[in-house]
Amino acid sequence: MEITEFRRAGHDLVDWMADYLNDVERLPVTPEVRPGDIRRSLPVSPPRTGEPAEQLMNDFGKLILPGMTHWGHPGFFAYFPSNASPPSMLAEMLTAAMGAQCMSWQTSPAATELEQVTMEWLRQMLGLPEGFTGVIQDTSSTATLVALLTARERATGFSAAIHGLQGPGQPLTVYASRERHSSVDKAVRLAGYGIESLRLIDLDDAYAMRPEALEAAITADVAQGMRPAAVVATTGTTGSTAIDPLRAIGEICRRHGVWLHVDASYAGSAAILPEKRWMIDGVEHADSFVFNPHKWLLVNFDCSAYFVRDVEALLRTFSASPEYLRTAHDAEVVNFRDWGIQLGRRFRALKLWWVIKSYGVEGLQAILRQHCEWAQAVAGWVSVDDRFELLAPVPLALVCFRLRPRAGEDLAAVNERNRELLARVNATRQVYLSHTVLGGRYTIRMAIGARATEARHVEEAWALIAASA
Repeated sequence: MEITEFRRAGHDLVDWMADYLNDVERLPVTPEVRPGDIRRSLPVSPPRTGEPAEQLMNDFGKLILPGMTHWGHPGFFAYFPSNASPPSMLAEMLTAAMGAQCMSWQTSPAATELEQVTMEWLRQMLGLPEGFTGVIQDTSSTATLVALLTARERATGFSAAIHGLQGPGQPLTVYASRERHSSVDKAVRLAGYGIESLRLIDLDDAYAMRPEALEAAITADVAQGMRPAAVVATTGTTGSTAIDPLRAIGEICRRHGVWLHVDASYAGSAAILPEKRWMIDGVEHADSFVFNPHKWLLVNFDCSAYFVRDVEALLRTFSASPEYLRTAHDAEVVNFRDWGIQLGRRFRALKLWWVIKSYGVEGLQAILRQHCEWAQAVAGWVSVDDRFELLAPVPLALVCFRLRPRAGEDLAAVNERNRELLARVNATRQVYLSHTVLGGRYTIRMAIGARATEARHVEEAWALIAASA
């Protein structure tokens, strides 16, 4: 593609993007396709000669777009939000244009130093203690693996003596609540602990980890000659946004010399609201903390903010400096290639910087407050409708509910009726909600957080749910 064609196609593409953002509400939020439909519509062999930009866009509009789920649709209430705001999209275009590989200071000095600045901005915005230093990872799944690898190295190697730990042959154990994210299980396997080393801690009535159960599990493992290495606490579980009590958990971890990782993937964004800081009370006891600006802070996927207290422990775990990567400035700069698993790194800090500068802290706070207020409204509508019941507290912008059991109806029948309700609502393709299971109960989840969602969309969604019931 020549530059002249690129310029024309680029202008056309930006026009298309602007129209898409403006008109996405007119599209069905989910596609009406069956498995294999898209693949069967595509050629089985690559083209022998190049095609013009017009053909590329025509094929995109005809073959790809009809098979997409529109996460930015105002009727998207499933899972958790994955937002794409205009300033973030523009920054991504700049990043793509430069094609920078930002693995070290030398390869792109501005990228490294901007990441340092924006991560410090985020630390201040969240109210994290000054002892935390931030780095951008791709996802929370990667960040949790990074945390557990660092915890493993600390437990078995360089700082074992500090905590009175024994030799490297001692079996390691990891602890998390029964409502932890599935990435914890995966990280435990990938980090070499073995899934049998994962201890699942019982929950309280709000689906949060019970500190006394954690204490008992750690004590029992120590008595059996095992070495507790890490605890993963969750601030805002995926199922119901339950908040594990960080202060009590953190104090237990400090007494036993255990690494505390806090998974705040979704809920962490809400910590920019002073009235929501109670969620991370006790975070000063944590060794690492992660949240995803790409969920609720209007930053395009992917951008995961990982904060760590012991930078030296992180570097000892991940630093690798072969001769071909060494530079004259290594002793005086940060090389983020040594702060995680990946060597190659995208320029993710630019879109984060643009979003914060574009909206300002107060603008981002206003958006999150609005989402939380709308969730409280939905919770109120659920509570006053005799057909429904709330199944979990609503501390943020996720509402978990179901149709109430009828007289004499067993759990399986109730679950099936709620499954049918969700299917009926989603079949309209006007809105999209997802589900979980809480205490054996099929639970409908309504997560409010898409950038384009307005109060009227929330009201229309509830009206559709109520009518479908």
